[in-house]
Amino acid sequence: MRMQPKIIPIIALASGAALLAAFAAGGGAKGDTIVGRAAFEKRCTGCHALDHEKTGPRLAGVVGRKAGTVSGFPYSDAVKKSAVVWDETVLEKWLTDPETVIPDTDMAFRLDNPVERAAIIAFLKETRK
Repeated sequence: MRMQPKIIPIIALASGAALLAAFAAGGGAKGDTIVGRAAFEKRCTGCHALDHEKTGPRLAGVVGRKAGTVSGFPYSDAVKKSAVVWDETVLEKWLTDPETVIPDTDMAFRLDNPVERAAIIAFLKETRK
């Protein structure tokens, strides 16, 4: 029996929704990393990489690091002078609205989707291991 063409997109959509739901419900470290890597690549790699500087600093090992401390990266004065240490709570606020964490920062990107924010943060936590 051959599937009707209209059913295939519905199955794909349901599979994607199930994956996101599994992540949101704590679907396991491996799933978190996969979803987080995909979200990172989609949302962050225009300006950031894990292992080298781009428009923004490298992000491998960012969780637990003091803001403005990647050697050689030209941070804004606001970031350099801040006392921020990147943890899950601070990253959640930062990705929602950077200005609320460090006023006058150069980062203008905001991520409205809380599932994507959580996935990216979970992925970034894994990069410090």
